Amino acid sequence: MCGIFACHNHPDVAKFKPTALKLSKAIRHRGPDWSGSVTCHNTILCHERLSIVGVESGAQPLTNADESIAVAANGEIYNHRLIRKHLKNPYHFKTTSDCEVIIPLYLEHGIDAPKHLDGMFSFVLYDKKQDRTIAARDPIGITTLYKGYNTQEPGTVYFASELKSLHPVCDKIEAFPPGHVFDSLTGETTRYFEPSWWDEKKCPQTPLDLKLLRETLEKSVRKRLMAEVPYGVLLSGGLDSSLVAAIAQRESLRLRKLAEEQAAINQEVDPEAQDKGEGLVGIDDENKLSTVTFLPQLNSFSIGLPGSPDNKAALEVAKFLGTKHHVMTFTIEDGLNALSDVIYHLETYDVTTIRASTPMYLLSRKIKAMGIKMVLSGEGSDEIFGGYLYFHGAPNKEEFHEECVRRVKNLHLADCLRANKSTSAWGLEARVPFLDKEFLEVALNIDPQEKMITKEKLEKYILRKAFDTKDQPEGAYLPDNILYRQKEQFSDGVGYGWIDALKDQAELQVTDEMMKNPKPEWGDDIPDTKEAYWYRCMFDEHFPPSCASTVMRWTPKWVKQTDPSGRAISIHQAKYDHVDE
Repeated sequence: MCGIFACHNHPDVAKFKPTALKLSKAIRHRGPDWSGSVTCHNTILCHERLSIVGVESGAQPLTNADESIAVAANGEIYNHRLIRKHLKNPYHFKTTSDCEVIIPLYLEHGIDAPKHLDGMFSFVLYDKKQDRTIAARDPIGITTLYKGYNTQEPGTVYFASELKSLHPVCDKIEAFPPGHVFDSLTGETTRYFEPSWWDEKKCPQTPLDLKLLRETLEKSVRKRLMAEVPYGVLLSGGLDSSLVAAIAQRESLRLRKLAEEQAAINQEVDPEAQDKGEGLVGIDDENKLSTVTFLPQLNSFSIGLPGSPDNKAALEVAKFLGTKHHVMTFTIEDGLNALSDVIYHLETYDVTTIRASTPMYLLSRKIKAMGIKMVLSGEGSDEIFGGYLYFHGAPNKEEFHEECVRRVKNLHLADCLRANKSTSAWGLEARVPFLDKEFLEVALNIDPQEKMITKEKLEKYILRKAFDTKDQPEGAYLPDNILYRQKEQFSDGVGYGWIDALKDQAELQVTDEMMKNPKPEWGDDIPDTKEAYWYRCMFDEHFPPSCASTVMRWTPKWVKQTDPSGRAISIHQAKYDHVDE
């Protein structure tokens, strides 16, 4: 992940530039490889780069030939080779960066450019000739982006990847909505992402096609192996991350064989061919991944307290798949010591997010220290398939589907935020195959009756069945005991003692008197537990009240409980049996 800071129509941009560079530096952890900025008229774009594609040539902001257009982008455009090949008008690319395709797409399609992108992205583009700024965020909000204003500067708009770059200069901040595009010519932010499943009241009736479901997820994982740097997979030992790891391992083995066959070939690609996408990393017209960095063995990573269910299951999966697995154990003291830093980087006080982010934050530091820059992760599956244990309480398929769509729409405030910021804190990028546009179109249009949880069918049953191929030519993707392992929240799976320790520490930090007298500036957003109160106090140490409006609390439906932990739901098995995120 990279970091973006931008300001459109500042009253004195020359004077503001040193401040802008400082605000951009505040998110340099996201992109430690290089920094760049472009100032034109009253607009400034700043960029902190994490180089994964176009490593040698892709420094940002990127510009066109006459430098009338500049773009600062964060994320990955998986179809960049296809875009290069099928542009209507010839365009000479300055770099091999996947994000440079945003410029010719804008020239051809204007604010509709984001509709043509397949990937995870946030970008701010400036058109000098029109004095126009365009900003957009990917359909689900896998990458983070915020928009801010200052009441003393009417007409000025700020953008940044994280709150910490905005709150020093803005008194109003909001999360930039996923699937939307902002146009300074109109001042409006409009939705460009219009999938068939968007209306949650429209209950789909498409029959289940297990083969299509499996092949679409395989294609999604393949896209996300586009890289020029070492990568790995987060492997908790739960269903979702294990499936992603299994598919990635199969693709890695195919690439190894291909690399061995082509070892003697070293062809130079001419610039004109590169303009058409030849010789670059990514998928081609046949959805085949090519020219990716070849690694001798796929690295997988897990984390937990000593004896945690996750690490035990992850080791079993890694052994089955043949990945080079790295187990990290952390102590409760390690986790507690990191809490304030976690809240600073995550920019939230939501209990579920903080519980799950702390182990992921610690693991990301270890992964980056090993020289890995990108990891695949399993976020999104539980929202798409109703995998959380509280979905057992869904009264009918209509409400089941509504809740799935609602959860997917809110991922940018929960699991996507966690995955993005926990890893970006250390200059690591997380990619999430389950949130691929094409996969969402398939999975969210399946008749939700197929997803309903019964005595015979545990949560995410159809996903499990799609990859239950041990008796088919594909062979087994996973051992049966992993393929049919029950869901747990990531914060549970790393070891149940973690959540208990957080609650115990909150009891020491927050008195009953404090609970009775919440801070006036919290308004109606009153913490309902001592743990939530404790996190809100730590959040307030880092951020002003204007940032609180960007936070959403994760709460289950159809169950009566204040604790969002999966094991607090009565259906949870007593035995240790999963994780995933």
